[in-house]
Amino acid sequence: MLRPTYWIWVLIVGAGIFVTGAHADDTVVRSFAGGSAASMVGIVPASQAVELAGPQALTVDGQGNLFVLDQVNGRILQFDPKQPNSDPDVLKMPRDVQPTDLVVHNDDIMVWDGGVRTLKAAPGQSTRGLGGDEIQLEEVSSRGTDDQLAVSAFAQMGSQAPGSAADLLDQNTRAAIVKTTRQPDRQYVASRSKGSVIADIIPDKGNASVRVEIQTMVTNETIGQLGLRVRNQLGTVEFLEIDNSDRFYVLAEDIPSSGKNASTFVARYAANGRLEGIYELPLENTPLTRRFVTVSGDGDVYFLRTKPDGIEVVGVGFRPLGNVSVIDVRPSRTAAAPAPQPDVKFNATAAVRPSNRQQAIETAFAFEGVQWKLTQANYGSDPDSQCSGFSRIRRPWYLQGKVNQEVRGVPYCWGCHGSLANFRQRIESGTLAGNVCTRNAPRPDVAGVDCSAFVSAAWGLSVHYTTAAIPAIAAPVANPWDLRPGDALNKPGSHVMLFLRFTPDRKAEVMESSTGGCNGRVCRNVYPLASLLARGYAPVRFRAFADDQTTVSANAYQETEPPAGRKTASKRR
Repeated sequence: MLRPTYWIWVLIVGAGIFVTGAHADDTVVRSFAGGSAASMVGIVPASQAVELAGPQALTVDGQGNLFVLDQVNGRILQFDPKQPNSDPDVLKMPRDVQPTDLVVHNDDIMVWDGGVRTLKAAPGQSTRGLGGDEIQLEEVSSRGTDDQLAVSAFAQMGSQAPGSAADLLDQNTRAAIVKTTRQPDRQYVASRSKGSVIADIIPDKGNASVRVEIQTMVTNETIGQLGLRVRNQLGTVEFLEIDNSDRFYVLAEDIPSSGKNASTFVARYAANGRLEGIYELPLENTPLTRRFVTVSGDGDVYFLRTKPDGIEVVGVGFRPLGNVSVIDVRPSRTAAAPAPQPDVKFNATAAVRPSNRQQAIETAFAFEGVQWKLTQANYGSDPDSQCSGFSRIRRPWYLQGKVNQEVRGVPYCWGCHGSLANFRQRIESGTLAGNVCTRNAPRPDVAGVDCSAFVSAAWGLSVHYTTAAIPAIAAPVANPWDLRPGDALNKPGSHVMLFLRFTPDRKAEVMESSTGGCNGRVCRNVYPLASLLARGYAPVRFRAFADDQTTVSANAYQETEPPAGRKTASKRR
């Protein structure tokens, strides 16, 4: 590999040229209202302790067509952003494919469903529709982990196989392991103009800067040498694209130790490595999505923004920087809404089993890894009744069509709570499994856990503390880089995730019970950290971990479930 003779640095510091007001130049290129018609997308309205959910991914093909993953309606919408008034093509996915991420390359439509699955139009059809066509997709292959380009493309936004559970906790010392130092990272990108390339992300001078070296896969020729430095600490750094004009695009996060004003941007470089400017991504006040940014061959940067009544596909405004050595990104947008105050006052030691981080992580993995047989009684009638208020089935997606099969993981159940032993007992007695009707009243005849009930169980609580009540028993973690296994990322009134660790490329690996990101069960996920912080997730630490030297009342220990009707730590779920 050739080594660079010079470096171009992107420096984000407190002094220098300030970049503000990027939002003013953003342009909405296409809107889709919520619904199930051809020109609509599926939207699940927010509820108490449930985040607004909608399309999870936006991507672009080599011809500049945009694709939106409308997983609530079981389809993909394809349209030309240059013709915003034309009807989109509707690509119907196979029923057994329930993806959370989407990448399109050449004629391959690849989705992430716990692994990479490739879809193509059924025989006699083509995905090159004329506008308004309905096209049935079928699966043609399930790609293995040896497909470097596909695996790396999904890993850009965190769709990747989680790390080994055995590596999370040191079995000799029983200590929680968190590695916050960036590790070298090799990424593979199928670029528009240079074909398949390798991008090496090489740490340089601590956690604030990296070098990016790009070479072709076929000839090993070095075609790009970039440097990226931020004022605070770099989170995710992903090499995204080389456009048709040979310009380079790099996604990066700058995360202050305070966790406030974390920024996510795409830096654009000329073919000779000169910095041309940045695109600041409007993450604030938007629900969590997986693939929220994509770059076309023409160099257009698009962002997926979800709203209560639909989505907007945004052309992100470009900020030219000229000949600068210092960039200070100061977002001018309205910050995420402040978290609501907890509506109850509870003593953190009043209802907790003595616990430590080791036990919390082991409990979490037990919820994620439990194997159980889905009987007809657990499955219920088919078709199941729709949730009132919108077109959705009660049953979590991962259970669809799995009667009399072994399944993995505790299902999501709106308003449900309890221990793993309690879940097993109820399933064995024939209770319905899972309920994703989050706009309806919680049902007592269904088994599973919702997001906060899962975290409550992992923390050893014998009552259910909702997302709004968690601040009463958990202290803020001032520096997000200080998160440890067993801590949480909480958005009061919306959603909570149990933190596991930082990945080598400094994303956050979490465990969560989710209707969308987990297809309706408890699972592990990986997210760019700044995207969580910008969307209002606050790092918190349970006050009563025994290994954090917090006193826990011995009287609080309970092996059995609380009596039916036991009060949860909130007025409502």
